[in-house]
Amino acid sequence: MVDIQLANLVQMESPQAVLDEAITVVALFSADTDPLAIRSAFDQTVSLYQGDWEHTKGCNTDYHDLKHVTDCFLAMVRLFHGAGQTGVYFSPRQVHQGLVAALLHDAGYLQNSDDGEGTGAKYTSCHVRRSMDFLQQHFAAFGLLESEIHASMAMIHCTDLNCDLASVPFPDKGIEQIGKMLATADILAQMADRTYLEKLLFLFYELDEARIDDYADELDLMHQSKDFYIRMADRCETQLSSSNRLMIHHFRARWKIDEDLYQKAIDNQRAYLTNILTAVDDDPRDRLRRSRIVEAVKIKYC
Repeated sequence: MVDIQLANLVQMESPQAVLDEAITVVALFSADTDPLAIRSAFDQTVSLYQGDWEHTKGCNTDYHDLKHVTDCFLAMVRLFHGAGQTGVYFSPRQVHQGLVAALLHDAGYLQNSDDGEGTGAKYTSCHVRRSMDFLQQHFAAFGLLESEIHASMAMIHCTDLNCDLASVPFPDKGIEQIGKMLATADILAQMADRTYLEKLLFLFYELDEARIDDYADELDLMHQSKDFYIRMADRCETQLSSSNRLMIHHFRARWKIDEDLYQKAIDNQRAYLTNILTAVDDDPRDRLRRSRIVEAVKIKYC
């Protein structure tokens, strides 16, 4: 039996490949959603992160980067598709609102062009609020109507891990469900990334710049990440209406795969993390070899 991996379905390092797959899948569950509008919003996001906007610097955070945004965007598309397979549909405008929210959910890490201090990582604690403010200011560039701002902002609000969802002023139950799906997509996109364990090292330095002192060093963050798996699984089940369970319906319909490849990737990463942290007399970082990220961390911070 062929071992099918999530990372092998789409060339995730290519924004164009991600967008093409997203457009294909959207057509499967919402034929009336405008693909040109989605492409435009996506292209605007890539331009934004690459530093092509006049008053905004390009992305300079290594964990919360463009690839995470495109990963989250595709995960969101897949959850929409999975929902449709279970008989839950959203209007074309709601779909567009949800996808724009996915594209801009971390825009709060981006610095203004006149901000010369440090990197966008310093905004970690307030990045969700800044992302919501960015959407409110630039909604038209991403194809949103003024009447849709509140809904997309509420969706982004859900990605705050410290947010009490009961306090979010959702316009209606449909937007609440999409918001929970976005929060789920954000978690899955990070933790199913094939370089998630390597990128934890970058995450430590983002948190360090933000003066979040929950972790003594890179290794401490790796050790505490074992508990993060438990916390996120509980969050998905108890706070996000088990939206992650929609994924398997996507993979069955799109790829004829009777398995949730996100959960499979997360489980594999978790098992590998446990393995390298329990090895005697070994630095676990020496066993993280994907994409030469460990080498890049050493060059940048050591």
